[in-house]
Amino acid sequence: SLKMACDSPESLMTLCTDYCLRNLEGTLCYLLDNETLRLHPDIFLPSEICDKLVNEYVELVKTDSIFEPHESFFTLFSDPRSTRLARIHLREHIVQDQDLEAIRKQDLIELYLTNCEKLTAKSLQTLVSFSHTLISLSLFGCCNIFYEEENPGGCEDDCLVNPTRQVLVKDFTFEGFSRLRFLNLGRLIEGVNVETLLRPLASLAALDLSGIQLNDVGFLTQWKDSLVSLVLYNMDLSEEHIQVIAQLRKLRHLDISRDHLSSYYKFKLTRRVLNLFVENLVNLTSLDISGHTMLENCSIPSMEEKMGQTSIEPAKSSIAPFRGLKRPLQFLGLFETSLCRLTHIPAYKVSGDKNEEQVLNAIEAYTEHRPEITSRAINLLFDIARIERCSQLLRALQLVITALKCHKDDKNIQVTGSAALFYLTNSEYRMEQSVKLRRQVIQVVLNGMESYQEVTVQRNCCLTLCNFSIPEELEFQYRRVNELLLNILNQSRQDESIQRIAVHLCNALVCQVDNDHKEAVGKMGFVMTMLKLIQKKLADKTCDQVMEFSWSALWNITDETPDNCEMFLNYSGMKLFLECLKEFPEKQELHRNMLGLLGNVAEVKELRPQLMTSQFISVFSNLLESKADGIEVSYNACGVLSHIMFDGPEAWGICEPHREEVVKRMWAAIQSWDINSRRNINYRSFEPILRLLPQGISPVSQHWATWALYNLVSVYPDKYCPLLIKEGGIPLLKDMIKMASARQETKEMAR
Repeated sequence: SLKMACDSPESLMTLCTDYCLRNLEGTLCYLLDNETLRLHPDIFLPSEICDKLVNEYVELVKTDSIFEPHESFFTLFSDPRSTRLARIHLREHIVQDQDLEAIRKQDLIELYLTNCEKLTAKSLQTLVSFSHTLISLSLFGCCNIFYEEENPGGCEDDCLVNPTRQVLVKDFTFEGFSRLRFLNLGRLIEGVNVETLLRPLASLAALDLSGIQLNDVGFLTQWKDSLVSLVLYNMDLSEEHIQVIAQLRKLRHLDISRDHLSSYYKFKLTRRVLNLFVENLVNLTSLDISGHTMLENCSIPSMEEKMGQTSIEPAKSSIAPFRGLKRPLQFLGLFETSLCRLTHIPAYKVSGDKNEEQVLNAIEAYTEHRPEITSRAINLLFDIARIERCSQLLRALQLVITALKCHKDDKNIQVTGSAALFYLTNSEYRMEQSVKLRRQVIQVVLNGMESYQEVTVQRNCCLTLCNFSIPEELEFQYRRVNELLLNILNQSRQDESIQRIAVHLCNALVCQVDNDHKEAVGKMGFVMTMLKLIQKKLADKTCDQVMEFSWSALWNITDETPDNCEMFLNYSGMKLFLECLKEFPEKQELHRNMLGLLGNVAEVKELRPQLMTSQFISVFSNLLESKADGIEVSYNACGVLSHIMFDGPEAWGICEPHREEVVKRMWAAIQSWDINSRRNINYRSFEPILRLLPQGISPVSQHWATWALYNLVSVYPDKYCPLLIKEGGIPLLKDMIKMASARQETKEMAR
């Protein structure tokens, strides 16, 4: 079913929501006075649609860098007569006091505010307007919501130094929140009296006090008949806490887990404590004791363990206290404890670090609120993907994608997550992945590259992109991926390995794509960036992969793209070409790439006069004799000269070398090539070659063009015969055979 979910198209609802949010003005809204969004007066939307609009909006602002947030977005939902909200999830800096204020007339049932650090005590007052309807509320990580600004007033100087002082609000309580059942106060700021805050609530069903230190939790017993879920993550417990928890007999979910790295805990778990829970909390279906140190051995000696199939039957449990359970737990959190490695664990789902299943359960359980734990779990997944084979690939990928999206600004998660993605997308897993899933991977990778200039993240992201078919799989983000790579290559201080991968990606991206793509990338500064890299390498006197890839990328991006050819000349490309030839006379691959590029420049009639200097023509003529890379360098040099010759004797504006002398050397070169040569070149179109056929001004150019076609169609007939026919080459060859000016051997070859 997971595979189906990954493959199935988005629902119509999701597609419409996404479209409306990206085109608010063209769909639901108009702009008032060119700045404020207003809802069209004839629009009435129920909560099913409005909730989705708000929740998706928050998601888009968070995860899509191209999406522009709107100042006045939340005001669209200010009037319940036209737009109804019921269940909304807001997160991080996206939401401010005025946004909540804008929707205060709504009858909200569920309001999750996660890590909304910009909310202040003004929003506490707004919460009161939802008090009569609110059932679920989360203020997790809203660290400033109990602070209000106090203006000291009076003293001018003090006002300048410290215009507002933050003061803790002490008098707010949940008085009047008569329907509130589910409450998350995780990471609540110190100094707020939790007991006073909660006392007015009549019947709490779920309470999360993650990361709050309370020495006395006796007040929890006032909900002993209603509390079914209690989370005390990272609270330092004591015997008193344990006695209170044991009285909450209705509990179905108890989480007393902790992050064993975060600080020193005095409390140690014992067999007696676990026995107490099992005896008293008879409804328990989910228990999390991750990160705890066991003070004594709770495991059954392995002699007593019946071998064979692992069992989840409590009677066979390897963890002694859990033999008293009436039935297996739905979930048992044992991450970073020694217990997760035992054989028989009486639970359907276990989080731990023993195997892939346990690790994935941990990532799933802790991603939303515990990035510090999640990053360590993803690190374990990384090892599994790298060393063994992942058996739950789709689940693993989805979980890592979710974690990377959810914690875009958490460095640890970005580093471990991007590394795991590299191994999870490599070729052996390719078959199992849908287009939709692979696109999601690309999106989070690009998000990571955008948010993090950090070397490890950048390298991991670039390496992961190498696992995709380029350019096809990156087409849908073409501009963005090019901008990000050029950005990496334009940084003044560069990591060698990233530079190499980024240049390789740039080269692949401009290979075999449409000309409008090449023009767009050229306008982004691609040509300039490559030339700068070449310049740097020249200065260091190194000809490495970066140097060769940079010339190769220029060869690709100038193919049938005159604007980019012109840029190459304007940015002193020819000067670099001559310097590279001189500095690296033996580098065959380099010579081939450089001449391939000059072949593209020579195809542009308006630019050819710039190649017409004694120095350049001499260099091209000398390269006719080159044996570098088989015939490629000689072939490309001859191609450049063939286009120059095609302009006729009157265009030959130099005294040395003589035109006839160069023509003679061209004939000699072509005659020396083996007609059956395997080729290191890839033509998308024959147009630049075919235009040299119907002319009598330069028989040698005609001969070079005919040789090129003959070689390609005879060595690679399946690829090039259809291309020759499609582009109208046959009639051109037939006409040429009848021409008086054409050489006999050219006609033979044409025939």
